[in-house]
Amino acid sequence: MLRTVVLSGVAAFVIAVDWLRFEDPRSSGARPFALALLAIVPALVRPWWARLCAAGACAFAAICVAFSVSPLHPGAADSRFTGGFLDFYEFRLPIDPHRNTHMHEVILIAIFAFSLAVAQALAARRAVLAVILFLVGAGWPATLLAGGNEIARGLAILAVALVLLAGLTERPSRLAVGGTAAVVLGAFALSSSAAVAKSAFLDWQHWDFYNRPQDPVSVRYVWDANYSGVRFPKKTTTVLSIRAPREPQYWRATVLDRFDGTRWREHLWTETASESHALTPVGQRNPDHWTQQDVTVRALSDHHLVGASIPVAYNVSSPVTENGQGVLRVVDGLQRDQRYSIWSYSPRPTPAELVRAPGVYPRALTRPGRELELGAGVNAPPFGAAGRDTRMFALLAGRLQPYDELYERARAVAGQTRSPYAAAVALERWFRVTGGFTYSEQPGTTPGLPPLVGFVAETRTGYCQHFAGAMALMLRLLGVPARVAAGFVPGHYHDGTWTVTDHDAHTWVEVWFKDYGWLAFDPTPGRGRISGSYSSTSVAFDPSAAAKLFAAVVKGGEVFGAGAAAIVGHDPQIRTPRSAADVGVRGLNAPPPTEHHTPSLLWFLFVLAAAVAGVIVLVKEVRRRVRYLTRDPRRIASACARELAEFLQDQRVSASGAATLHELGEAIAEQFGVDAEPFARAAATARYGRQDDARSAARRARVELRELKRKVRRGLFVLDRARGLVSVRSLGLG
Repeated sequence: MLRTVVLSGVAAFVIAVDWLRFEDPRSSGARPFALALLAIVPALVRPWWARLCAAGACAFAAICVAFSVSPLHPGAADSRFTGGFLDFYEFRLPIDPHRNTHMHEVILIAIFAFSLAVAQALAARRAVLAVILFLVGAGWPATLLAGGNEIARGLAILAVALVLLAGLTERPSRLAVGGTAAVVLGAFALSSSAAVAKSAFLDWQHWDFYNRPQDPVSVRYVWDANYSGVRFPKKTTTVLSIRAPREPQYWRATVLDRFDGTRWREHLWTETASESHALTPVGQRNPDHWTQQDVTVRALSDHHLVGASIPVAYNVSSPVTENGQGVLRVVDGLQRDQRYSIWSYSPRPTPAELVRAPGVYPRALTRPGRELELGAGVNAPPFGAAGRDTRMFALLAGRLQPYDELYERARAVAGQTRSPYAAAVALERWFRVTGGFTYSEQPGTTPGLPPLVGFVAETRTGYCQHFAGAMALMLRLLGVPARVAAGFVPGHYHDGTWTVTDHDAHTWVEVWFKDYGWLAFDPTPGRGRISGSYSSTSVAFDPSAAAKLFAAVVKGGEVFGAGAAAIVGHDPQIRTPRSAADVGVRGLNAPPPTEHHTPSLLWFLFVLAAAVAGVIVLVKEVRRRVRYLTRDPRRIASACARELAEFLQDQRVSASGAATLHELGEAIAEQFGVDAEPFARAAATARYGRQDDARSAARRARVELRELKRKVRRGLFVLDRARGLVSVRSLGLG
């Protein structure tokens, strides 16, 4: 019993250490090793039926401990296990156990399950089974996460496997130990070799118990601005499911920060370390201020990771590139049912705080080609710069001359103010409420005028790309760094999850403020509302308080000046427009499904078992043939006797290697009802007869032995024959 405890403890310790490599930082509690010890307890119980009962009781306790569920409601562990298990297909290892709690719970139960299985095999004195279970339990994690000291880890697995064999075998043969060592060494090489354990060979995230089909995604968006109209089917398609707090968020895919003189385009730039430091708000550097979202892709074909603004961290299984401005791109694109986690920083300053924010901007935003660009090689002077009106009219010449009307309109709407925030709110409200704008998916064109100029100056009819594009451009004309953000409005919330459809596609405006970074504003009438109370679209926006606040910093203007209508906040009676979405869709029809045949984990385990069985058969066959590499009839007779004795041992018939030919014949007749006398006579003559007769008798003994084994196998059930083929009793391991 002491030997069982020691061997089980050593195996459980290695298994626990290997599985805990999946976590960074490592779990600080004692639960992993407590569960490993709990798994050993049933191995101390006798007889076997009581041991199984104890194993069941300990398994129940382990489920309650690992998944933190009440013994009265253990069913809650099922959904946690399922969610945590599927997360291993989506999130890159290692994971943070505090954020990926369900994955941490699956790791705990895996430690218990493999430790329990090994301990049960050791208690039953099944040495090879114990080694196989240990190799799977400790070696499998090595294939999932490479790195670290792989040689030392592999040697530890090898050493423990040999200890298990030596600890349960009284007198193992040298050939058996050598063969088993070769198997273990091969398994170690497969699990730790950098040349073999690579994604192209292992592809572990496609080991799938239920062989999930890779259905094609169906909705593809063109994020660059398009002002020629949009058409969408009436049927809605769910593109994302996002588990996040109840507070509504705009889900951003990318930003359009390049205005080329006609329309907005995605043209991202990567910040230097000093620029990133200047642009990042202090609050964003504290992870306690981040909001986690767990995203499931339903029917979105895109390369952008979608998350609330502004994304600051992520965990996704696929390779990701950071393109700047908080935009993240998946190299191979998003796949249907793919899951990932993303963390965002969404500041919520008050209007009073933003009014005090000065119009001072870092060089990273004002340098050519950045967030004050009006066209190729043309940058607007920053907000409040000396003599900027004169400079602006000089810039708005030539191909940019049509935009002087937008500049005049922006000045009229914002009025004279020293607050960039007041200008942003004035434009947002003007587009949504007081400017006389109408939402339409087919707004028509204005020949001779750039689309955004025609939208503001003539038609005042358009969809979200017109509204967001015009507001962002007018803010840049005023010297306020702004850009267009593209993604989705919040969608529908139910039971902790936001359901986002293709009808929720949208564009809005992001404006930069000192100490707060990029903040969202939405000028599109009735399309959505910003959560932050700083936006006039928010249900938390206080119109009367805002009127008093802006009166102190704004003179004149169509929104806040004398004679302007009273400020209104979000109007719940304003319905979302009839449109399906506001962003162009490349195609809603799915291509024909492509079948992907990827190996499942069950297939991997089958291959492992087949490999082990093949090695056992090979070792026994090699040993048998080696014995016949002689011309001495007496040694051939002894080899025949040993072969028959081992055949009986593999069929669970008691037969010593030192048994006489007569004793072996009696065992055959008693157990299988087959006459072994012809073989016994031939073998006896070969072993004890005259030299002249012994040679022919040796040949006859081998023929009789083959016929005898054939007759015995004919009377065996198929499973008995297979069990005898891979049995290790004849190797001294049973």
